[in-house]
Amino acid sequence: MRLLRHLTGRHRTTVTNRTLGLLLAFNAGAINAGGFLVVHMYTSHMTGFLSLVADNLVLGNMTLVLSAIGTLWAFMSGAGSTAILVNWARHQHLRSGFALPLLLEAVLMLLFGLMGAITLGWRTPFAVPLTVLLLAYIMGLQNAVVTKMSSAQIRTTHMTGIVTDLGIEMGKALYWNRSGTPRESQVHANKTRLRMFASLLGMFTAGGVVGAAGFKYVGFIWVVPLASILLALSLPPLAADRQRLAQLWRARRAPAPAEDAPARR
Repeated sequence: MRLLRHLTGRHRTTVTNRTLGLLLAFNAGAINAGGFLVVHMYTSHMTGFLSLVADNLVLGNMTLVLSAIGTLWAFMSGAGSTAILVNWARHQHLRSGFALPLLLEAVLMLLFGLMGAITLGWRTPFAVPLTVLLLAYIMGLQNAVVTKMSSAQIRTTHMTGIVTDLGIEMGKALYWNRSGTPRESQVHANKTRLRMFASLLGMFTAGGVVGAAGFKYVGFIWVVPLASILLALSLPPLAADRQRLAQLWRARRAPAPAEDAPARR
């Protein structure tokens, strides 16, 4: 319980950031790959959606432009929701700032798992089903959580930056330092970063395999175990804040003090 509380708690360390990043990379890979089998879109791939907007503006296919804009909006809204929750918790002196968006993500994943087949056909103003917007919103939520908690050092929902950083460190590791080169001028790989990037890539890939297999052979309900992991991560810090949250709830529901009645003449 203490370990789980620290993973999503307010005070961050390199170990907790890396551990949480790995768990969420697995989750992101599972949702991204599994979601593709359902909606035929990788809903964390914002680069692709921006390219989709540009290409179809030229081709004149406004339906695809609208669908891409809707998905981009949903992803950004998820990231914005995380920022609101984390900053609100900080101002209220809560320890569960990073747990709140993960709890919201878990609830939305449970709804997706239980109602995915129904929402798949629900149309939206953005020419894509509600399921697509929901998955993009979830990916935005999660990516912003990891970005804020690691000061933008770790990403979990897309691997372009991870693969780039991994390639840089591999290039440093393979660099030939000529004999006699001063030590301060030698090129060396950062082994800690190399292991972290390789681990994130591996966990995302493993999550993708598990998610794709789960959606293929089990169906939408396969999301429930993934949501349960997020619940396990988010509930301990929230439990530690239960008294403070109860105080905030009572203060919000308390009636405003009545204004003084006007003095009689």
